Amino acid sequence: MSQQARRQVLEMDFWQGPVSVQDISGGISNHNFLVDDDGQKYVVRIGDDRPEHAVFRYNEIAVTQAAFEAGLSPALLHHEPGAMVFEYIADGARVDAADLAQEAAMDRLIGLLGQCHLDLPGHLEVPGPMFWVFHLNRRYARIIMQHGGAMASALTRLMALNDELETAIGPIQPVFCHNDLVAGNILADGRRFWLIDWEYGGWNDGLYDLACMAAHLQLDREVEDEMLRRYLRLNDAEPDQASRRRFSAWKCTALIWTALWGGVGEMFANLDFDYADYGREYLDRLEQAVAAFRADFRGN
Repeated sequence: MSQQARRQVLEMDFWQGPVSVQDISGGISNHNFLVDDDGQKYVVRIGDDRPEHAVFRYNEIAVTQAAFEAGLSPALLHHEPGAMVFEYIADGARVDAADLAQEAAMDRLIGLLGQCHLDLPGHLEVPGPMFWVFHLNRRYARIIMQHGGAMASALTRLMALNDELETAIGPIQPVFCHNDLVAGNILADGRRFWLIDWEYGGWNDGLYDLACMAAHLQLDREVEDEMLRRYLRLNDAEPDQASRRRFSAWKCTALIWTALWGGVGEMFANLDFDYADYGREYLDRLEQAVAAFRADFRGN
């Protein structure tokens, strides 16, 4: 499949001169390449619609263009069926927990998230999808049950937990979120942060983005609380028991989604990646997050 994707890159009519193509490692949803076109570098993502994951490229293209106009993301320079060509960010490296331990870096990243949540919709030329993760979790569970996936035995418990967490979250004020803030989707170039890969961009509670990032980066409790405090201050608020409880519930929900994403990916795999192991890893993380949620907010 990787060789087929490479051929697709080489055959694109976007290039101007001699082209060299290099694999970019780390992608688990798409094939990613660094292309040198007569000395000019670009990043190319190869991937079709993935209905099992509710990923439709026309949505991703519209959101990606809006994200660039809002100053969040590198430019989308060209797209054609199954392929997107992006501006290359020199010195861009995936973020890690150590980055957020620095006060100035955390301020920049939280500011960028606030910009995403409030400014991006003004540049969006389509309504944009709703990313209601509880519904997506139920949909993943149905797919796994229908196809006899390996995670089927865990679904009754996971869906009961999903319902519990949805009740704990309660009503939300939707903003436009990235919804997949794993380490590889946040780049730091030494001057600023960039958000990339908008496959799941859509309307959601802003705290979901923070909780998703905290869950994937495995942030310390103190860093999580400081991140929450700085984000809420964008709206002149301070963390309280209710906001901390909702943040913790969102964190558990994001881990359910990621575990089930791995379970679905195992059945529809198109990359050389161990989706089953990925799903099991996030189930283990979920157990720890749920234990903390219940210990911290028992009776609330």
